[in-house]
Amino acid sequence: MPRARPTEPRTETDGPARTVLTGFVPDRLTPVPIHHQLATHLQQAIASGDLAPGTLLPSEPTLVEMLGVSRPTIRRAMQRLVDTALVVRRRGIGTRVLPPRVSRSIELASLHEDLERAGLHPTTQVLDLGLTPATDRVADLLEVRPASPVLRIVRLRLADDVPIALMTNHLPEELAPITSTEIETTSLYRLLRAKAVNPHIANQTVGARRATPEEADTLQEPSSALLTVDQVTYDDRGRAIEVGHHLYAASRYQLHSALLRT
Repeated sequence: MPRARPTEPRTETDGPARTVLTGFVPDRLTPVPIHHQLATHLQQAIASGDLAPGTLLPSEPTLVEMLGVSRPTIRRAMQRLVDTALVVRRRGIGTRVLPPRVSRSIELASLHEDLERAGLHPTTQVLDLGLTPATDRVADLLEVRPASPVLRIVRLRLADDVPIALMTNHLPEELAPITSTEIETTSLYRLLRAKAVNPHIANQTVGARRATPEEADTLQEPSSALLTVDQVTYDDRGRAIEVGHHLYAASRYQLHSALLRT
């Protein structure tokens, strides 16, 4: 008896993905980067259902040929979708649209909120607050032009009057003004939510290093050991709303996470 012939898989350029992508026309006259335009176009297609969960997107070389843009532009747009948990990239398989999260959204919490839940009394000293020209790194992460104004906030966070973290945050200029009084009395995320900006997902890089003498003195860290956390936070529309560089006193702070095998 002859064996049944397996169903041929759809190629990456068939169906909805090709329709959605051929509808993208980059605007080269606007200051908005093309990779941001492409990422936004795909985000909207995913949100509307035009790109259904499981849809396989074309490879980078195919996208370069289809759209007439550079490979680095494609790579940055796709990384934006990965960062906002809209697609997953698998070596040897490609980039697929992820299904929506149906269990519950992961709620970001600030250190202020974490300390409150732990039964500690958080206080804040504002060390610097104001608009400043964006460095190349901050501009890249916030997707603004280099040297354009961004809001810089430097805070010393204390728990029961003991220093625990030295936190530097950069936000897009449109999220200003934020006052020292607001920063001293509540969490940054609460302030953003009050502006109808909803922190939704963040990428974190955790590291460790020795403190400079000034940092060790500010944090009153006798071991001079610091836990470092670099973070980019996105809102529920996929927009980068915060770049954070946080230094934690290693003797008084630790990160805990649950790991799930998938």
